[in-house]
Amino acid sequence: MPHAKIDDPQYVEQQYKDSSNLDVRIALHQRFSVNQYGWHRWVFDQFELPSYCRILELGCGAGTLWLENLERVPAGWEIILSDFSAGMVDEASRNLGKHAQFQFKVIDVQSIPFESESFDAVIANHMLYHVPDKSAALAEIWKVLKPAGCFYASTGGKRHLGEIASLLSKFDPELSFWGNRTDSFLLENGDAQLSEWFTGIKLARYEDALEVTDVIALVDYILSGRIDIPAERLPRFREFVAHEVEAHGGVFHITKDSGLFTSVRKEKLE
Repeated sequence: MPHAKIDDPQYVEQQYKDSSNLDVRIALHQRFSVNQYGWHRWVFDQFELPSYCRILELGCGAGTLWLENLERVPAGWEIILSDFSAGMVDEASRNLGKHAQFQFKVIDVQSIPFESESFDAVIANHMLYHVPDKSAALAEIWKVLKPAGCFYASTGGKRHLGEIASLLSKFDPELSFWGNRTDSFLLENGDAQLSEWFTGIKLARYEDALEVTDVIALVDYILSGRIDIPAERLPRFREFVAHEVEAHGGVFHITKDSGLFTSVRKEKLE
């Protein structure tokens, strides 16, 4: 059963050509998250930035971080929302374009087209694990940050959505690849990857879980990602997921293990 690596450029381009797949996943988290204080509100809480600053978000998607915190954004912030996907940038522009503080640009994080030391903060919200050359990306982020500029990078840990990985492996052992992210940017290895370019690295974890009661929503969530189940097997897969949810008393528990690294640009590279 074919599958793509999470940092395969072709997969990323196809997966994020627009926000349809991402919207399916966001919807599941919004409906079934145990923590009622939403992820994007929590991420915004972690920002410690002056009233006047210039911010670059990489991998902005449809601009959800800012849509959910719009009333909290200081008037003195100038925010450039960027994404590898032109479709995502278009959606972010439709959502936020009427607000003068926001600008929009298609950017590959491995080659950021801005002058050195031009931003007070850079944000990468659940996106670095999609980047093929993370070292090149971090070097570019370091370059465009001002001295003592802040870098905020969120990601998941090895336990994140582990029950889905087990579910897929139980349905078909060939799907066991789904939970394999050991070579990516994780809570467990992000510190080591950041430390070459940044200092004062801190990790804050977001406490949460999913308690899913809707079989269709869970199946749609799974199919929105890297899983390619042939059409003839989909009815059997849906039956399997329904049986598993029923076996868990109608509530399928899924671990969430997400957090945010906060770091500061090193003055000089070693």
